[in-house]
This record gives sequence, structure tokens and C-alpha cells, in this order.
Amino acid sequence: MSKRTDTIKSLFTAPQSSTLSADNVPAALPRVSSGSVRSLKDSFSEVEKENEELRERIASGAMILEIDPSLIDPSPLSDRFRDNDDSSFEALKQSIAQRGQEVPILVREHPEAKGRYQNAYGHRRVRATRELGISVKAILRSLSDEALVVAQGLENAPREDLSFIERASFAMHIEDAGHSRSVVQDALSIDRAEASKLIAVARSVPPEVVQAIGKAPKVGRGRWQSFAELIKDAAALKRVRAAIVEPKFAERETDARFLAAFSAASRPSSSRTSKPPEEKPVLSASGDKIAHVRQVERELKLTIDKNVPTTFAAFLVDQLPALFDAFSKTSDGQETTEA
Repeated sequence: MSKRTDTIKSLFTAPQSSTLSADNVPAALPRVSSGSVRSLKDSFSEVEKENEELRERIASGAMILEIDPSLIDPSPLSDRFRDNDDSSFEALKQSIAQRGQEVPILVREHPEAKGRYQNAYGHRRVRATRELGISVKAILRSLSDEALVVAQGLENAPREDLSFIERASFAMHIEDAGHSRSVVQDALSIDRAEASKLIAVARSVPPEVVQAIGKAPKVGRGRWQSFAELIKDAAALKRVRAAIVEPKFAERETDARFLAAFSAASRPSSSRTSKPPEEKPVLSASGDKIAHVRQVERELKLTIDKNVPTTFAAFLVDQLPALFDAFSKTSDGQETTEA
């Protein structure tokens, strides 16, 4: 292999497959199948095959460049939440510092800002190289808005650390950007039914609630769907909004924040938690039952016992003004009047 061939090859790379998921771990090399029958291309010499690959990469516009990370803007559609736990990012940053960037990111030329680029995936690698003060290795490819979204989704969606609500929010953002539901399906590698469920949840939970809770990686679709159903009730949503602004709410880790919000949504409203009615009999001085009292807050119901003469009710009503005057002269009555 000539030195010239080596030099040209170093400028290009094969397009990354959808199996790329780790931030700084290269994909395994493809295994070559064996057999007695080889295709015409397999009969080429080693140099001829390399040149054929280079021509294909040139035609597709897949070039590897080293770019100043400060010139790279994020994708217009966010598919990840910024997490306060930076332990995994620090591990990535240390890996790049020690071993270099092993997996390039994917960018396109910025459609509106000349001389800048737009990131399809690899935003953590961009951030790491920016903080390290080094260039970032990037595949430069000509991508339409739709192709950018699909490439971004195919790289990130299969990753285990992309939570349900992050996928749901990404699906909604794709649709809100004017793309069809089929683009959502392609980007997340899901069918139409799953896309509908993701978007339904994302639209049911207000953005400020989602942002307050965070990615909640341990919370799956079922719990989020239940939560979305609960907060359709205006009173439940009001309780959730009150819960997320409490100082202690933000101190919890993200899964615990979801549980706190879910608990607030599930809590019965104050009207349902009012004190149960107080019921008690009224006895005469001799111990005979003369009435039954049922009181709910300021409402009082007095039922005269059937053994008491019916004229007692009229007598009681006549005595109420005098009873109230007597009450007003007591300490309780005076406090009530002053208040």
C-alpha cells in the first residue's frame, strides 16, 4: 500500500452504523464472511478495494475533520436532558484526555451561519473537547433537516441511558418542528403505535413539570402514562405545580422527584380530606335521649327524638335568641364577636 493511499485514507472514514452508542468506544470491526464464491469486488486487489471505498466516501460527502468545538452548535432538536449528575461526563472527559477521541461526532455545515457547524450527535464529546481545549474529530456530511433528525435519533435512541421521558420529548420536538410521524418512527426505530404513546405522554405533561422532574431513568412508560392521566384533573396538576417549586423538591435525585410529583398528583383534594361529621346523642339531666346532633364544620343538624313531645321543637326555636345572648356573654362568644 502506497504512502499516498495511506494519506488519502486518513482523511475519510466509513459511515457510522446505528450500533454506535458509546461516546468514546469504537464499534467492533465487521467480520468478513468466508466462502468459495467471491463477488467481483472481492476479487480486486487490496489497493483497488481501498480506492473504491474512498470513491464511495467522497461521493457521500463523509469526511473526517478536526474542528474547533466552539464552532459547533447543537442540533435544533434536543433529545437529552441536562443532568446535574456529571459523573459519567467526567469519565468520558478523562477517557478522551488519556486515549484521545476514538469515536467521531456527526456534523453538517450550519444552514444559516457560514463557517459554523451543526451537531447531529456527540454533544457530550463536543463539550468534553471544548473543556479540554482540543479539536473534536467530526464526520462532515451533507444532511437535510430530516436526515439530521433521523441520524440523531438512530445514534442515541438505542442507548440504554436514554429514558422514556427523554424519548417522548424528542418525539414531540420532531413533530413540532414540522416533520411527519413517519420521521419520528424512523428516528426512534419504533412503530406508529409506540410513537403515538410517546407523543401523547409528552403533550399531557407540561414542560415545566418535565424539566423539574428530569430524565427519571428508572421510570418507564406505564408510570408516566398513569401520571399523565392523573394530572388531567386540574386540582391534581395544581398540587404537582405546588410540589415542584418547594425547595426540598430540587434537592432530590431525578427518580425521587418523579415519585414526589406522582404522590402529589395522587393525593386526594382538600374537599375529600375534610373532617368526618361528628355525631352524638343529646341527653336530658335524667339521662334520657332527647335528640341527636350531626355536625359538619359550620353546619349542624339536630334531630328530636321520637319520644320527645313535638312541641319541644317549637319551644327550642323560641329559646334560640336567649341562648345566643347568653352565649355572647361568655368568653367564647366575646372572642367570636371581636374577631
